[in-house]
Amino acid sequence: MNNRSINNIFKGDKVIWMVFFFLCIISIIEVYSASSSLSYKGGNYWNPILKHVGTLAVGWFMMIVVMNIKCRYFKLATPILLFASFILLIWVWLAGETTNGANRWISFLGIQFQPSELGKGALVLAISQILSAMQTDKGADKKAFRFILIVSAFIIGPIVFENLSTAMLISLTVLLMMFVGRVPLKQIGKLLGVCALFAVFCFALIMLVGNNEAATNPKQTLTEQTIQETQKEEGTIDKLFHRADTWKARIYKFFDNKYVAPKDFDLDKDAQVGHANIAIASSNVVGKGPGNSTERDFLSQAFSDFIYAIIIEETGIVGAALVALLYIVLLFRTGKIANKCENSFPAFLAMGISFLLVTQALFNMAVAVGLAPVTGQPLPLISKGGTSTIINCIYIGALLSISRFAKQRAGDTRNVSMPSNNISEQTIAHT
Repeated sequence: MNNRSINNIFKGDKVIWMVFFFLCIISIIEVYSASSSLSYKGGNYWNPILKHVGTLAVGWFMMIVVMNIKCRYFKLATPILLFASFILLIWVWLAGETTNGANRWISFLGIQFQPSELGKGALVLAISQILSAMQTDKGADKKAFRFILIVSAFIIGPIVFENLSTAMLISLTVLLMMFVGRVPLKQIGKLLGVCALFAVFCFALIMLVGNNEAATNPKQTLTEQTIQETQKEEGTIDKLFHRADTWKARIYKFFDNKYVAPKDFDLDKDAQVGHANIAIASSNVVGKGPGNSTERDFLSQAFSDFIYAIIIEETGIVGAALVALLYIVLLFRTGKIANKCENSFPAFLAMGISFLLVTQALFNMAVAVGLAPVTGQPLPLISKGGTSTIINCIYIGALLSISRFAKQRAGDTRNVSMPSNNISEQTIAHT
């Protein structure tokens, strides 16, 4: 197969393709290894991995479709996606399906998905357009800040009460986009100050409203089901703050620095943290080898939220560093692509997408190794999932589209990966 045939198959930036390919291979191997509990419960060893491979196949198909759409057409989808995201987020907040004490899913035609995943992409698209349309020689117009806050409120607002960690990660992405979008630092500084005050207020509110017994009683098994039953019995927390017990418990556990001897550690109470620590500690630097994990049989969500702990157990520090490096390469490669864009919209969109993926990945890793409170954030493109896996593949497709079709700045005659039959405007002008 010659180079032209390879270019026709793998259109777009080759480094992005390689990162995506390696993440998918790691995902298939580790989800297959970590799904033993699902296999045991379902009585079919192959069913979990076949479903995951099927989801990845759908994701690849959607990625290829998006990859072949010129990035300038993404603007047309923004108002539709924003409106649909807001309606679906309100719907899931009022009548969504409850899993582990949180309303995050809705079902449509037998398909269960999280509207927050759609909302994240819609918000990045909208902010990219705002920053692009309101750029001046001295940076973004001061009015851009107000428009960004308004749009963000409509998406992040409905998410925050049911999925605080997702809302915080989206907020971080918005903040990073404003920084690279040259929003005045004075406005960003004021926003950070307001956010700090709001965080203190929310912390105090959680400490006040949350069930203290659920967070401090060492004899009580701290599970989402227990918290939900306590709320139902007491009836003191309304719908807005029904997750307060969960948040308070996680805060207590994270900031509890009291030493606990291994023989006194309660695996029934802190099963996720305990088994994740055992998986990491037993890796012996080089790991046990793919498929040889033992903690996968005891660790809840080993194939999703805590899959990074299984990766460390099976592949050691080398494998863990490789996974982290792939996301870092994705971020820096996207930055290089964005730097070559002549127009600001595809550049801001590329950076926004990379911020979404990389911040979530780093946060998931931090949770797995005990550097952040336990949350329900999967590892992008590796964890077993439905909506998140497909939409993350769409994000990669958007990055590949930008690398293919975004017009380059004058003076940069080498495109990241332009189709062979396209002639740049710069070449025409010279001719």
